[in-house]
Amino acid sequence: MRTDASTAAVSAKPPARFGRTALVLALIAVAVVAAGLWSRKSNAEQLRASADDRGQPSVALIAPQPLVESGLELPARIEAWSRAPIYARVSGYLKRWNVDIGGKVKAGQQLAEIETPDLDQQLMQAKAELATARSNAALAASTAKRWQGLLASDSVSKQEVDERTGDMAAKQSQVTALQANVDRIEALKRFTQLTAPFDGVVTARNTDVGALINIGGAPGSELFVVSDMRKLRVYVNVPQRQVAQVRAGDKAVLTVPERPGQRFAATVQSTSQAINTASGAMLVQLAVDNDRDELLPGGFATVRFEGASGAGAKGANAVNAANVATNAGVSLPPGAVIIGKDGVQVATVDAGNRVRLRKVTIARDMGTRIELGAGLTAADRVIANPPDGIAEGDLVRVAQPASQPTASSASAAPKGRT
Repeated sequence: MRTDASTAAVSAKPPARFGRTALVLALIAVAVVAAGLWSRKSNAEQLRASADDRGQPSVALIAPQPLVESGLELPARIEAWSRAPIYARVSGYLKRWNVDIGGKVKAGQQLAEIETPDLDQQLMQAKAELATARSNAALAASTAKRWQGLLASDSVSKQEVDERTGDMAAKQSQVTALQANVDRIEALKRFTQLTAPFDGVVTARNTDVGALINIGGAPGSELFVVSDMRKLRVYVNVPQRQVAQVRAGDKAVLTVPERPGQRFAATVQSTSQAINTASGAMLVQLAVDNDRDELLPGGFATVRFEGASGAGAKGANAVNAANVATNAGVSLPPGAVIIGKDGVQVATVDAGNRVRLRKVTIARDMGTRIELGAGLTAADRVIANPPDGIAEGDLVRVAQPASQPTASSASAAPKGRT
């Protein structure tokens, strides 16, 4: 009985060891599977986060610059105070010219002379016809006088005397007509001398000695151009939004690209008092002195109006001018403005780095800056160069602005090639 019991105990031990071993293996398998699932989930989250990061465009932000100045700066063109194209009034050949381009002339000074052989022959013919007519008129007058004497003695009839008197009157009228023809040709002959109409400078010479001259009048056929440049006219188109800032008598500052740093004083002479429907602007004329011949007519200039005039902007006009200066908007670089089918917009970023599109209005295009009339404030965060396809609500990553280089770092910058 004891032997049988010990044998049964020995035979029961192996199944117990096998069960523990299977449990350990099962736990290890569960741990491996759990670790694999956790690793796969972590990798998926990392991939998702990486994809989200790649899908978010990186943008740089700029702050709109407030406009505190009330001055108005606009492009303009310069014209001579007086400009006279000199055309040919008679046909012929240019005999000589006396003044070249850039030469200063006085009123009545001869510019050139035209040789007119045909006109000379016409004048000779007209004078000969006039001489013949005068002879005929003198004969008719003496004949009428004799017939009137014969009428007193009833030697001739009254009808014959009237005929002779009428013939005398006709011959006198013919003399008058031929004299007018001679005067006309002599007047044309005086046009062979081309003279300056006023004191000025010859700014164009479009002919030379021996050239065939035809009677002209069309633009481009002028022989000379004389311009009075002691005083110049400046024309500028003021947009309708700023017309209330410009009045006759206002002072302005003129600058030209060929003389950087120099400023010329100009005065508003007159305004057109109407808005051009094509440009949406009002034409303004200014005057500027040019005693030293530093400004050139026909050139491009920039005019800056310092503000509305004190004397000419009173009452409601003064209030309007003050409102324009107080409600000055903000300015942005051109690259920050989006122009599309939805109009003019600016992309801003809110506190959650979400894109918010703002509709704005452009007041002035100043080249490197665009002045906005409404729709934006100086506190908005504006995307400097919005990427293509950016839409309302897009999530973006704001790029950190680059740190400004210090003096030491600037001095340690790599040198260029020598």
